[in-house]
Amino acid sequence: MTLTCHSDIGKIKSLFIKNVQQAFISNAHIEQHWKELNYLGKPNLNNAITEYATFESILQQQGAEIFYLPEDATVNMDSLYCRDAAIGTNKGMIICNMGKAGRMNEPLAEKKAFEANGFTVLGTITAPGTIEGGDVAWLDEHTLAVGHSYRTNPEGISQLTALLQPLGVDVITVALPHYKGPLDVFHLMSILSPVDTNLAVVYSPLMPIKFRNVLLQRGYQLVEVPNEEFDSLGCNVLALAPRECLMVEGNPKTKASLESAGCKVTEYKGEEISVKGGGGPTCLTRPIYRYK
Repeated sequence: MTLTCHSDIGKIKSLFIKNVQQAFISNAHIEQHWKELNYLGKPNLNNAITEYATFESILQQQGAEIFYLPEDATVNMDSLYCRDAAIGTNKGMIICNMGKAGRMNEPLAEKKAFEANGFTVLGTITAPGTIEGGDVAWLDEHTLAVGHSYRTNPEGISQLTALLQPLGVDVITVALPHYKGPLDVFHLMSILSPVDTNLAVVYSPLMPIKFRNVLLQRGYQLVEVPNEEFDSLGCNVLALAPRECLMVEGNPKTKASLESAGCKVTEYKGEEISVKGGGGPTCLTRPIYRYK
């Protein structure tokens, strides 16, 4: 089997994660920073460590090679959501430039970790461009959807497009709505999670009509997340492999819809590590290689 970085659905071969203990540090650190980072509530560190141990064990059981981002004094609690600071490509990692000021040091910290583990860096998004990994999703190996959001701006998308053009990748820009404004965590992957070549979890009320039609024209079956399961991260689903899904528990309707579409669904308790910080399983992982 061959490998690619240009996928959000293939079986995960290798990935980076950051243990919650290295991100949250201590109760004192949480107390100091959770409000300024716009968390929904103050995380309980002991419960977060327990939740993360379960989450990590699920990844370990998949047999993927796991690389760990180290504790770093230059970054904060949000570094737990390690997808956002970089984008994987077949020619190396693209280092992002964060749209959230409190996360500005994360890309450099991840760059150091990638290089320390022997991963090539293809390029870096620089100011005034901004882009976050939660705003990008592979529709196929040659097509990347990128959300224009409060975290990802047109200059960042332009720089990303220039880096991907030599790789034969087309970029589709998706104009995202205002929703709750610039302080909220709202990425493209807040409303889209591909889980197979023709299956995606979506929240249609916040999805642009044009982009939703693109998915339908590509032959996607859409698993619709109900209103009551959007805030509980029902739309944030990580494909461990095609139709093998990992999601936060507490979204029974979305889970049932996935199972009706032929998916195997694994849940983890994520009140502390996911819901309060607005980051589900896709946010908690930075996949590198997946099997085609």
